[in-house]
Amino acid sequence: MKNLKIIGLQHQILWKNKVKNFEIIEHLFPLEIKPDIFLLPEMFSTGFCMDVDEIADADGEVLNWIKRLALKNEMAVGGSVAVKENDQFYNRFYFVEKNGTVHQYDKRHLFSYAKEDEFYSPGTERVVFEYLSWKICLQVCYDLRFPVFSRNTDHYDLLINVASWPSARVEAWNTLLKARAIENQCYVFGLNRLGDDGNKLHYESSSHCFFADGAETGIIKDHLIYAELDKDMLTAFRNKFPFLNDGDSFSINL
Repeated sequence: MKNLKIIGLQHQILWKNKVKNFEIIEHLFPLEIKPDIFLLPEMFSTGFCMDVDEIADADGEVLNWIKRLALKNEMAVGGSVAVKENDQFYNRFYFVEKNGTVHQYDKRHLFSYAKEDEFYSPGTERVVFEYLSWKICLQVCYDLRFPVFSRNTDHYDLLINVASWPSARVEAWNTLLKARAIENQCYVFGLNRLGDDGNKLHYESSSHCFFADGAETGIIKDHLIYAELDKDMLTAFRNKFPFLNDGDSFSINL
């Protein structure tokens, strides 16, 4: 089974400046390495912002930029974007395959503490799909705090969470990423941003990739986090410790 190579860019996001953020990403892009998946943080083109009428992608500008980046570099590219659709706003995670196929997940759990729920509409479904023989579940930031929503009933192999999780609460982020990996017997790749935003919040280097036993498998160098995921190792671990078979049966009302 082919290993899955992922690179995430944790960087300073300029406040509400899409063009400049595109330039920064392209400048920091790891040209010497060709991963299977290249990830960007939550609202990577604007910062985590409630000025929805000003920042929301209504004409597909950001999605088209992601598609071009994926096509040019022959890799999947993913990240979260503020989107306007049918007069509603969503915090949407786009995952674009190198052939242009688009998977999208609208953030289900909106961060009421920052009044995100007053400006954005919640997603109505959990998204799990297959890419390069890996089953992947997409999440955005605050979703991480809700283990029932994350529970691995689909036998997914990888949980990806892109975030803007500030330093003031970073220990919760670190702990919950590891917990989601252990309880769901999967890889968890959590990508956070860096720097300061327009809300006067600070973000520190705290991106991770955890294996199903809680071991750290990601390597951070400068603005990038690298991880190579081994499907055979994951399968062997699940076969040796078939804990998911003992889980409770339940359904989620979305």
